[in-house]
Amino acid sequence: MIIGVPKEVKPDEYRVGLLPVGAQLLIKDGHKVILEKNAGLESGYPDADYIREGVRIVDTPREIYGEAELIIKVKEPQQSEFALLREEQILFTYFHFASSRELTEACLKSKISAVAYETLEDSNGQLPLLTPMSEVAGKMSVQEGARCLEKHRKGRGILLGGVAGVKPANVLILGGGVVGTNAAWIAAGMGAAVIVMDISLERLRYLEDVMPANVTTVFSDPHAIAYHSRYADLIIGSVLIPGGKAPRLIDRELLRTMKRGAVLVDVAIDQGGCFETSRPTTHGDPTYIIDDVVHYCVANIPGAVSRTSAQALCHATLPYCRELAQLGLDAFLRKSTGHRKSLNMHAGRITLHNVADAFPDLAP
Repeated sequence: MIIGVPKEVKPDEYRVGLLPVGAQLLIKDGHKVILEKNAGLESGYPDADYIREGVRIVDTPREIYGEAELIIKVKEPQQSEFALLREEQILFTYFHFASSRELTEACLKSKISAVAYETLEDSNGQLPLLTPMSEVAGKMSVQEGARCLEKHRKGRGILLGGVAGVKPANVLILGGGVVGTNAAWIAAGMGAAVIVMDISLERLRYLEDVMPANVTTVFSDPHAIAYHSRYADLIIGSVLIPGGKAPRLIDRELLRTMKRGAVLVDVAIDQGGCFETSRPTTHGDPTYIIDDVVHYCVANIPGAVSRTSAQALCHATLPYCRELAQLGLDAFLRKSTGHRKSLNMHAGRITLHNVADAFPDLAP
């Protein structure tokens, strides 16, 4: 199979979809790998690293999309790439269709096979290709939230962990999955008073067992969210419906009751966001203010730590890349129910129900 790796063009996206070692193994498997010039440079991998493994370097994305049967990416196709997509081509990347009608319509029109990292499941029903980036995003959400609380960034002017004689910040984490757990560890380690909310009592019991004493678990319901939001200095939204639109947990009315200079970090923004007032931002312009509340809604948080993120992502995706290239799409999907769930779109039809639920008029 001819495998293509384009340079990412989403604003402030510095990751690469395939490391040199991954290219080496794919070539040993008998495949051809082509890479767009400088695609790995911002993750610390110059073209020379790929050339040593037998990768052919091309100058333009048009060459990648025109030749490759399988495209390995990090982020969903951007507007400049829509016209390059072609029928029967397999794209293996993060799509997050439910957050963008434009993307969904463009990919349907192109009739590509969209195999999504974020909906592929393993034998335990977990999301192995979403997990590494969720770990990064969870840790960074606290790091970025702490910065946003600084006064010159229009925050409340408080230190997350406080100091002797001054109480720490109150951090509310909505969702106790991979993002929320990693956020809780970092916030607790910085000395904040942390509340983690989730609708799974089993998950809350687990977090109660493993978290330090400054982390409290609370069952998530509308009344509890409303109560604790009023006292929070930093709220991290980390809820997930695989492949589907994120539920809205804080509306505009509740926002008006929050502290002036409080911070919302919406890690669910790539699935539409879990706050009513969320809209996607970039690392170059990450925040905006509504009702005196700072919103941080960067849609590709892990892109800022591109080397760490590219390594973590490619370690997880490479075994599946090799399977997909070796078996072909049909046999890959037959391997398991979890493999089949990775297919979001094929031959101009939506194939995943959570995406179909987001755009019922586009579904078959």
